[in-house]
Amino acid sequence: MSSRGALPLTLFGAFDRHNFGDLLFPHLLTALLPGRRFEYAALAPRDLRPFGGHRVLALDSLGASRPVHLIHAGGEVLTCSAWEAAVMLLDSAAAAQAIARYGDDHVAAAAWAASQLGTTRNAPYVAGREFAAPPGKLIFNAVGGVEWASMPTARRQEVASALRHADWLSVRDHVTQRALRAEGVLAELCPDPAVMVRTCFEQTIRQRQEALKPIRQAFPQGYLACQFSADFADDASLEALAHQLSRVAGATGLGLVFFRAGAAPWHDDQGLYEKVCGLLPPASARIFGSLHLWDICALIATSRAVIASSLHARVVAVAYGLPRVSIKAPQWGARPDKVGAFAETWEPPPLRRCVRLDEIESTALQALDLPRGALEQHAAWLCEAYTGSLAQWRDGLSADA
Repeated sequence: MSSRGALPLTLFGAFDRHNFGDLLFPHLLTALLPGRRFEYAALAPRDLRPFGGHRVLALDSLGASRPVHLIHAGGEVLTCSAWEAAVMLLDSAAAAQAIARYGDDHVAAAAWAASQLGTTRNAPYVAGREFAAPPGKLIFNAVGGVEWASMPTARRQEVASALRHADWLSVRDHVTQRALRAEGVLAELCPDPAVMVRTCFEQTIRQRQEALKPIRQAFPQGYLACQFSADFADDASLEALAHQLSRVAGATGLGLVFFRAGAAPWHDDQGLYEKVCGLLPPASARIFGSLHLWDICALIATSRAVIASSLHARVVAVAYGLPRVSIKAPQWGARPDKVGAFAETWEPPPLRRCVRLDEIESTALQALDLPRGALEQHAAWLCEAYTGSLAQWRDGLSADA
């Protein structure tokens, strides 16, 4: 598809903070829509290129009423509040100060977030028709919003209004789809874009395997790629993780390699990984220090299996036909979560759920016994499902400027 005379494509999402999936999305859409002119937009101007991401501009600084195609590239954007977005754009120290100052005062927190972000949108990663003037298209590509029911009414109405004006809307799980249907908003189902990472970037990922040399030397028999978020910070959870993972390692002879899938506030905490490693048998575990997108992909791709709380750690494992176990923090209880919603929507029965901490060993051993060929076939099916969805809106982006 030639870019001559075609409108630019503005990819919009949370590309302005270090989070594994959000760093991936703009790469994937750029590869899947070749030959086009792109702008990369988020809420704040940031340069994530040192981590394998993009240099992005603030969407509001680009101005409204421009004839561009605006594509929400993916992610749990429908339910992210302005407060959450603003805090996650800070460094750890500033985030802690903001939480201490505004965390219990919703009115003050909203005012502070608006001033930080430069927008009054209640769901700032959702942009409406005003940012895609005709003949530009407004696209929502495999987005998520599993906590829709718990959102304040004003934010739900704002987001629903934007979605009703979209030229294309797909969501990545049944939970979000059903919630939107109850609002009178119809959405197609589409797998998360990261199912395409192997198809689009296998050579790039292979080239990053040099960073894994110390890991392969430490664990020549192979390793499990392990990750957990700061939601598991309490001592009981850390002890349970260490106990279960040590049993998996003992039963399989595999090493344990911990990696961070996100360095933004409320994501992963290096100190927690160090605590867990201190509870594990000597020489059984290592912490992978790199935060570079393609290094993390290489670590997952070369592993024997993935045990993680991150959705995109799971989805990259899916793309590579690897066994995967998703863990759910105890405090989530019965609330819907994006990882479980994805698994229940797209995964085969043996892999169709998130597990409690005390289920890690049994679930991991079961997953490791699954036929690799079946997992590879499932990955191929998800790629077909994603490309089929993409084809339904891609050709509509050919309007001349």
